[in-house]
Amino acid sequence: MTRSVTILGCTGSVGRSTMALLDAAPEGAFRVEALVANRDFAVLAEQAVRHRARLAVVADPAAWADLKAALAGTGIEAAAGPKAVEDAAARPADWTMAAIVGAAGLRSTLVALARGGTLALANKESLVCAAELVLAVARKGGATLLPVDSEHNAIFQALDGQDPAGVEKIILTASGGPFRDWTLAEMARATPEQAVRHPVWSMGAKISIDSATMMNKGLELIEAARLFPVPEARIEVLVHPQSAVHGLVQFADGSLLAQLGTPDMRTPIAHALAWPKRIHVAAPRLDLAALGRLEFSAPDPRRFPALRLAREALQAGGGAPTILNAANEVAVGLFLDRRLGFLDIAAVVEATLSGMMAPLAEGLEPILELDAEARRLASRLAGARAAVS
Repeated sequence: MTRSVTILGCTGSVGRSTMALLDAAPEGAFRVEALVANRDFAVLAEQAVRHRARLAVVADPAAWADLKAALAGTGIEAAAGPKAVEDAAARPADWTMAAIVGAAGLRSTLVALARGGTLALANKESLVCAAELVLAVARKGGATLLPVDSEHNAIFQALDGQDPAGVEKIILTASGGPFRDWTLAEMARATPEQAVRHPVWSMGAKISIDSATMMNKGLELIEAARLFPVPEARIEVLVHPQSAVHGLVQFADGSLLAQLGTPDMRTPIAHALAWPKRIHVAAPRLDLAALGRLEFSAPDPRRFPALRLAREALQAGGGAPTILNAANEVAVGLFLDRRLGFLDIAAVVEATLSGMMAPLAEGLEPILELDAEARRLASRLAGARAAVS
């Protein structure tokens, strides 16, 4: 049967990988209902025409006229603005990819979950900022939530219906990013160009910076605690430079199950796209003989304090994870704009967490208000650090 698909964030790295899988799928296997991009109207229009999408949406209203012109005569509906993004998420689709980066993807994720179907979650910030709300909406809507991050998808595959009572430990792996062997003095001088140059994965700028600070692993730790039946104390992070082992589950009998594969996002996306079946993906196969070795080590807490901050936010509970994520998004944006040093990213996040109360925000609007308050404080703190330096 043909599966209808909506992609929220179709022009980002995850969105493009999803589109590549649709390109390679047998004719008639999938039908595209809606495509949503931020402002890249040209790529969005090309994707919509190629897949005969019923709706194409740009979140940025300034790109509306260009999108409409690009789709003139195609019969494809075009829309723009935040409300149009939510309307796209609400349209009936069997499978939805939630790949809008950052807290900006929260509203559309909730709308898609509320109407049911299967939601492939690549937006980790939704669970970091609003886990209780996201999971409650998914339950009420009867939605199936599938993790797409390579690490969480690996854990999902390794668990494969196992009794949660038998799970002793979950291990998330991290490449260590481009600065895993740099000194603190070298990291202090790091430029945005160096930080986005990931040694293994090809990702967007924000996610690449999070990898360089290891905040991405901190966010993934919080997400894992929300997704899987294991308390924070039994979720570990190991640096694994080869990026061949994406996640491991240790069981009570001592067995350790791992999911391995080449570092290609098409693999976890395809797993979610076809679940509970599997489809062929033309990704390079992992050659263990050629790889030769698998290395693991504990992350250095001095050089990568973001992991500690994420654990502390998770342990604090309430709105602390929301504050952590908001402050990090602000700090990363300022670093990319060359208005903040690399090591200042974690420092701003820590200062923001210390400078705010973190009440439990119940409901979407209180969560968004807390997020906005954290962003304002993080911006002020970052400005003060920049002025001193």
